[in-house]
Amino acid sequence: MEQSPQIGDRITNTSAPPDDKTVRDWLGPKAFKHWADLQSWIATYYPGVFAPDWLYGGKKRGWSLRYKKTKAFCTLLPEYRRLSVLVVLGGAEREKFEERRYVWRPQLVKLYDEAKTYPDGKWLTVEISSPDDRHDVTELLTMKRPPRSGG
Repeated sequence: MEQSPQIGDRITNTSAPPDDKTVRDWLGPKAFKHWADLQSWIATYYPGVFAPDWLYGGKKRGWSLRYKKTKAFCTLLPEYRRLSVLVVLGGAEREKFEERRYVWRPQLVKLYDEAKTYPDGKWLTVEISSPDDRHDVTELLTMKRPPRSGG
């Protein structure tokens, strides 16, 4: 790389999808714990449902790890020293979100209100920097698709 990575930069090496060590080194220990905890949560509550798939989005977007069955569930975005999660809320999910508007944390409602709405839904990119942020994402995902089992 020509210059030192900046916070939020994506993994852009095109030779192969990143392995766990690469992701851990890129995210740093704190963000990697959130990464591992989210993957573990998905595996526990949605056993055998998703086969995570690495996608390369070009030089600007880099690598991301998508969880999808027939519809996208979420996409983990490993950024330099930061983890973000993309959750797309379709029409039905937006209605559910609005019904619970006053239950969500204010930061999440603000993010929701400011998110752009595309034909396939509202795209929320949630930065995960605390257990509360991770909880917001797991609540969104549970609302989007009820878990198979309560592990």
